[in-house]
Amino acid sequence: MDGTTGLVTWTALFVGTHFLMSHPLRAKLVAGLGTNGFSIVYSLISLATFIVMLRAYRAVPDAAPYWGAGDGLWWVATVLVLLGSILFVGSFTRNPAMPSPGAEAAAMAAAQGVFCITRHPMMWGFALWAFSHMLISPQPKLIILGTGILFLALVGSAAQDRKKAVLMGDSWKDWSARTSYFPFGNQLAGAAPWGRAWPGRTSVLLGTLVWLLATYGHGWFGIYGAGIWRWVWR
Repeated sequence: MDGTTGLVTWTALFVGTHFLMSHPLRAKLVAGLGTNGFSIVYSLISLATFIVMLRAYRAVPDAAPYWGAGDGLWWVATVLVLLGSILFVGSFTRNPAMPSPGAEAAAMAAAQGVFCITRHPMMWGFALWAFSHMLISPQPKLIILGTGILFLALVGSAAQDRKKAVLMGDSWKDWSARTSYFPFGNQLAGAAPWGRAWPGRTSVLLGTLVWLLATYGHGWFGIYGAGIWRWVWR
């Protein structure tokens, strides 16, 4: 198995095991292992396939990019990564998609913060991160990895809508009717004012901190000048 084939294989396994455990196998696994046991197995398999996928990625040599990324694309990617970081941070508060006892109550409450932007802020955070990296480093191995994460995030979100509608019934259907799958979907459709798209001060501050630290931390892996640091370090 050559490097690229290995990367494709492990990316498919990372994505595939997520879908299998989250949807067709979930009920059987929970019944056999219990909720806590399922969470442990799910986490271990996800972590293991993620680590091996990254190792497979690093084993593939760098190649010539499909296009050049100048300052314009870097600015677009930088802003998208910042937005993704804000969505990701905000997704941990009052999220009906989380497997918690208060999920149904959260779904019946008014949408606040990042949920006024999209009902899947965590998944869209992952998607924006993946797309941004593909945008500025469009070489084959990153396209493979990024496509896998994009597919998992966006198709997984749609599948989650169907699953939650079954598990939570009217509370999730009501939540779906009041929130948007696509970021800013309600604002663009005129169903909500743009003022409601403010993610909240805490999400903005913590998301910006995550964004700054993560882009700065690229230097620890020999990738210097990511994000805003591209211009700071010039």
